[in-house]
This record gives sequence, C-alpha cells and structure tokens, in this order.
Amino acid sequence: MLNIFSLKYWLKKLNNTNYYLFLIYFCSQFLELMNLAILQQEVDAIIASKLTKEEKLQAICDFLESEISYYDWVGFYFKNGDKEELKLAQFTGEPTEHTIIPFGKGICGQVAVSNKNFVVQDVTAQDNYISCGWKVKSEIVIPIFVNGENIGQIDIDSHTANTFTAKDEDLLEYVCEKLSTILWFCWILFYFYLTLM
Repeated sequence: MLNIFSLKYWLKKLNNTNYYLFLIYFCSQFLELMNLAILQQEVDAIIASKLTKEEKLQAICDFLESEISYYDWVGFYFKNGDKEELKLAQFTGEPTEHTIIPFGKGICGQVAVSNKNFVVQDVTAQDNYISCGWKVKSEIVIPIFVNGENIGQIDIDSHTANTFTAKDEDLLEYVCEKLSTILWFCWILFYFYLTLM
C-alpha cells in the first residue's frame, strides 16, 4: 500500500532536477526554523536572567540588532502613564528625537490604537509616517499585551526596503509574548498605584 504522506513517495515522483530544488528548499526552510529556535532560546535566556527589567529590555535590543543584519534600530515604546502617548524606553541604534509619540501618529502611534502588527515594507508609501531618518526604508512594529491590554511595542527600523517577512513577525511576537510575563507585575503595580490616588 502506498503512503501518499511519505517523503519517499513524493521523491520518487520528482525527477532529479526537481529533487535537488526540493532538497535545497527543504534545507533552507529547516535552517530558518533552526535559526528562529536559536534566537528564541537566547531571548528566553535573557528573560530568565537575573537582570533588571530595564537591563533585559536593553539586552534584547542589543541582541536582536547584533544578530539580524537588517535590524538597524531596535527599541521599545511604552504607554506613558495614563496619557494617550508612547514614551521611548530602551533602544539600540542611532538616537531618535521621537521620544514621545502621540497615539495615532506614525506607525508606532497607529499600533497603539489598532492593537495590531504593522509591517511597512516601504516607508515612503505611508502617509502617516514619522521619519526617523533618511536611511530608514522599512519598519515593523509589534504590540506587547499584558492581560489583554496593549502596554507598548517593539519597533524595528531597517535601512533595507522590502526586508521583513512572516518569520520576523513570528520572532517579534515571541519576544513580546515572553516580555509580557515580566511586565505584567509592573503593570499591576501601576494600576494599584492609580487606585490609591
């Protein structure tokens, strides 16, 4: 009986040229998955370390910027108290004048309102874009949720257009999910403080 789910079955169906193309594709996909797993393990190690929250955020920025060649600026923005704005926290890359971003303005401000990932492959095609410098060609912003509330985001700028893929979204969503485990306590303390006022 033939098993149509068997790799052997499908390899027999392919001629030699297709076999090699399939093998190259399969190996490249496998290597990408392995690389993603290694990056995730390093993020886990940073999160589990005895560093302070701020040091962990900085370590993640430094790690991502150094390990992914097209991540030219990596930073975190968080909701600024009870104001309708984001405040820059830890980052790696060139300094930015955008330390406060109103909700709805620019890519980061839009993510604060929409609560959705925002991938911009070409920043010149965006009407509501805050220029971070002439070198920036693309940007990806992923929200961070604590108890279902958008408390901040990770923002990546690249000097290369059309560079971000679903793998970047997967990695950055993983980072944000892991960060939410250490940020929830800070968020609870903040809300407790607000109730006492």
